[in-house]
Amino acid sequence: MPRSINSPDQFRIIAENIHTSRSVLRQGRRVTQVDGVDAVEYRGESGTPRYLRVPEHFRQTQAYEQGQIKHMMVAVWKGVHGDEAEQQEGAEYIWHEAKRQIVAGARFLDLNVDEVSPMLDEQIRSMRWLVRTVQHVATVPPSIDSSNVDIIAAGLAEYDGRRGRPLLNSLALERIDALDLVRKYDTQVVATAASVDGMPSGAGDRVENVAKLLERVLSNAVPKGDIYVDALVFPISVSAEYGRHYLDAVERIRREYGPDIQITGGLSNVSFGLPHRRLINESFIRLAIEHGANGGIMDPVSTRVARVFELDVESEPVRIATAMLLGEDEYCTDYLKAYRAGMLGTA
Repeated sequence: MPRSINSPDQFRIIAENIHTSRSVLRQGRRVTQVDGVDAVEYRGESGTPRYLRVPEHFRQTQAYEQGQIKHMMVAVWKGVHGDEAEQQEGAEYIWHEAKRQIVAGARFLDLNVDEVSPMLDEQIRSMRWLVRTVQHVATVPPSIDSSNVDIIAAGLAEYDGRRGRPLLNSLALERIDALDLVRKYDTQVVATAASVDGMPSGAGDRVENVAKLLERVLSNAVPKGDIYVDALVFPISVSAEYGRHYLDAVERIRREYGPDIQITGGLSNVSFGLPHRRLINESFIRLAIEHGANGGIMDPVSTRVARVFELDVESEPVRIATAMLLGEDEYCTDYLKAYRAGMLGTA
């Protein structure tokens, strides 16, 4: 099937970095010590080092003990619960990340606070703060992302609308009542290929679930151009078939619903658990575009869409990665052998 897009600027990026699930390694290059306390270092607009310090209670969490710092959660907690200086520190860290993603080509900034707390009132309070904070500097609209409709509603209610129409992430057969929010707040919408009972098992399940969901969406007069179908990407390291499941579903959805609908997905999910993820992600994005996708839920800073359009598809690294993604390399054996042999280039 021919490409649905022909240049990087046509690729619709839903930037996913402002999630409270995001973490950095305590021993990684981004973490340093400030006054004897772990801090995530970043560069301000002037190029000078800035720091997000990790509060004491975060240093007692399981994630921290396992060598991870949930930096976005730290920033949101400081913004919601900190003193005046901590609130500013949290906001500045969020502003920095929002600007980076916009410069890298984000069409939407996906905001998710689901992991900030098991308490719904705390999640809602955090989402409201995050939306207010991001819209202070953003030039693109937010994507309000949650598995809970009440959190989505709180985020949409907080958005002032000045950056354009927001995106609701996500609508699913198990969460059909979110369709009321699409109408109420005049949003665009991510519609996922999940079933009422959980995740799909193959391309056919994805297409069937999407058809059921879009029947409801389109009957509510939502234009096709406002719909972003997430055909759901799973890690190729788990099953050799997962790449083809997504790609075949995308091709069938594009054929069924035509050129106006948007087709997206968490494309970097495909590389979880494998080395040299950039090569895998860029090769998979190329395949997704060729099968009819025109966007992705992804980190535009680490995965540059411009590089996807410059890939040498005849090069050995891309051919090895592509074979794996198309299900021709069971258990990723050939790919891992090539990686250990230094055949895939630098990560």
